[in-house]
Amino acid sequence: MSYQDKSITCRDCGHVFAFTASEQQFFAEKGFTNEPKRCPTCRRAKRDSTSATPGGQRTW
Repeated sequence: MSYQDKSITCRDCGHVFAFTASEQQFFAEKGFTNEPKRCPTCRRAKRDSTSATPGGQRTW
């Protein structure tokens, strides 16, 4: 399958970010069917905030 870069608007901050062809291929190889909804910065912030639970366990 041929992938092309896409521009996506982050649902948290409204920043437009690139979902590159290589990222799309990675997502497909991992079996992910949804495109990211957050930019890399907001994804990292979300991941860091959810991993700050007692015991350091992630909650998703």
